[in-house]
Amino acid sequence: MPKMKTNRAAMKRFKKTGTGKIRRRKAYKSHLLTGKRPKRKRSLRKDAAVSKADRKKIRRLLG
Repeated sequence: MPKMKTNRAAMKRFKKTGTGKIRRRKAYKSHLLTGKRPKRKRSLRKDAAVSKADRKKIRRLLG
C-alpha cells in the first residue's frame, strides 16, 4: 500500500503540540482591523485548540 500523502494546505494551517493536540489560528484577524477593539485584536493573536469533533479529520490530513 502506498504512503499516505500529507495535505499541504492543512500542514500550513495546523501545528501539532507536544501532547498531541492540534493548534489553529483564529479567524477575523486578516483585514478590517480598524473597526475592532484592541481587546478583541489581542485575543485573536493567540492560537486556539481544534475542537474535539474536528481533531480526527485534521489528523488524517496531516498524515
